[in-house]
Amino acid sequence: LERLKDRRIERKPREIDANKSVLIVEDDRTNQLLLKSMLKKAKITNIDIANNGAEGVDMTTSTHYDLILMDCQMPIMDGLEATRQIRSSNNPCSESYIIAVTANVMSGDRERCLESGMNHYIKKPIKYPELKSILKHFVSKQQC
Repeated sequence: LERLKDRRIERKPREIDANKSVLIVEDDRTNQLLLKSMLKKAKITNIDIANNGAEGVDMTTSTHYDLILMDCQMPIMDGLEATRQIRSSNNPCSESYIIAVTANVMSGDRERCLESGMNHYIKKPIKYPELKSILKHFVSKQQC
């Protein structure tokens, strides 16, 4: 037991890497501003915004993003299709972390997001502590 305790003490908590770049793909202006504000609170300032899935896919072809916060229900192209297109292409973001941001909390919604190629799922309304925890995991200074 004493050895286990020592290992826990030595382990440093993950810190969010403020140099990471984030793309918010969200059609609702209020949600865009809320997510941007939360990211800035976490010290991430390299943030771009796409207003729908098609715009998000286009943006990923020319810019690398470490993390993509992807709304699932949007006009023109939804987040599931946008994720599939990003994953199937040879663009700079095909390996980026993509987090579903959705109000869909019905049985099977999480699974559909993950099956489309998303790495994680966060439900709306988004709470800062939950987003911060996800950021620590996906855009930390320490790698898993």
